Amino acid sequence: MIHKYFQNGYYIVLDVNSGAVHVVDELFYNMLDHVSEDLAEECPEEIVRAFSDRWSEEEIRSTYAEMVSLKKEGQLFSADDYAQFADMMVSSPIKALCLNIAHDCNLRCEYCFAGKGDYCQGRMLMTEEVGKAAIDYLLHYSQGRHNLEVDFFGGEPTINFDVVKKVVEYARSKEKEYDKKFRFTITTNGLLLNDDMIDFINKEMYNVVCSTDGRKEVNDRVRARVDGSGCYDAIIPHFQELVRKRENSEYPENWQYYVRGTFTKYNKDFGEDVLHMNSLGFDQISIEPVVADPKQPYALTYEDLPEVFEEYDRLSKIMIEKQKSGKGFNFYHFMIDLDQGPCAIKRLRGCGCGNEYVAITPDGDVYPCHQFVGHEEWKMGNVFDLSINKEMKDNFARATVYHKPKCQDCWAKFYCSGGCNANNWQYMGNVLDSFDLACEMEKKRLECAIMIQAALAE
Repeated sequence: MIHKYFQNGYYIVLDVNSGAVHVVDELFYNMLDHVSEDLAEECPEEIVRAFSDRWSEEEIRSTYAEMVSLKKEGQLFSADDYAQFADMMVSSPIKALCLNIAHDCNLRCEYCFAGKGDYCQGRMLMTEEVGKAAIDYLLHYSQGRHNLEVDFFGGEPTINFDVVKKVVEYARSKEKEYDKKFRFTITTNGLLLNDDMIDFINKEMYNVVCSTDGRKEVNDRVRARVDGSGCYDAIIPHFQELVRKRENSEYPENWQYYVRGTFTKYNKDFGEDVLHMNSLGFDQISIEPVVADPKQPYALTYEDLPEVFEEYDRLSKIMIEKQKSGKGFNFYHFMIDLDQGPCAIKRLRGCGCGNEYVAITPDGDVYPCHQFVGHEEWKMGNVFDLSINKEMKDNFARATVYHKPKCQDCWAKFYCSGGCNANNWQYMGNVLDSFDLACEMEKKRLECAIMIQAALAE
């Protein structure tokens, strides 16, 4: 399978199965439309005739020979070596928990998927007892795994920070006994951050996700406090202090962070929010498109895609300029490893939702991920009785790109791994039915990411 596109002056060819990316000339690019996977050793005369009005016979035959050589090297029209593994995907040990430490929040973000903090289950906080039982649950189901991950999530986890501390302490106390290594992350809106929290986070949390949507007018329009007032002026200094201390921390293994936002129909010029966050001193930035009912006023729809795509194009060009001038920064959706990339298993089934990764509610219920929480039909078990729905777990393990019909002929399948299972279910009615709107934006981001790599390799 081949995907080719022209962007920002580059003719780009992606060999889907091998992952090889080629920046080619116009002749090579156009000639691909006249050849098939079964390349003959010698250039057919009809191809010479088809291009002889613009290129010499020597150029045409040389370009064709280059195609033949790339095919022999497995970098063009390569075979699908992944399909054979699709039916071998079996349930794996759990390696990661999303701990919904608080079903409560001090913000009322307009687009919040979690019912503005309580997941439509009522506001509650996780107790120390539940948190410790969740760690025991992970230890029980992580046979064969050494490295384990726990993400403190909400709602807003800093509302329940004492329990966060106690859970971390408990998990650390079990590492030697079980031969495990825990890595913790936390996602916070920053309102309550103080020196004590920042110091603890920078000591114990491998990654921190700082939630803000960018420019003040953009952020405060959709991310309001309970009383309706904006939060930008309060949270930005907290995030700047956290990052400043993190970059100068005595714990260099805990360096990762993201300033993570959501863009909506209100700010389709979201590139300005990315640049604004960078101007504030942040160099690890993510802005995600909102996923919402199209009836909501802030929702992105198909009609918005041309503007969204144009903005991704604009941002990609700016990032190339900044990188070449020595002022580059990371934008999550444009980060791509063309040399190695994710392992085969991750290429086929993505994040591990419901199989290697589960979410735990404040009352100890187990769900496939945080976006399934509150939907009783997706409850998988409970930490106190160590129960788990093995059939559901097996089904998620088999939810690969080869079991998602729309992915079969999609060039992006090994990069997006079939998209978000929760979004597929919520907006298409089936985990295996990829959410079309999200797919279109993902493909555009991937094209930009590959083009950026091409430009920087010059």
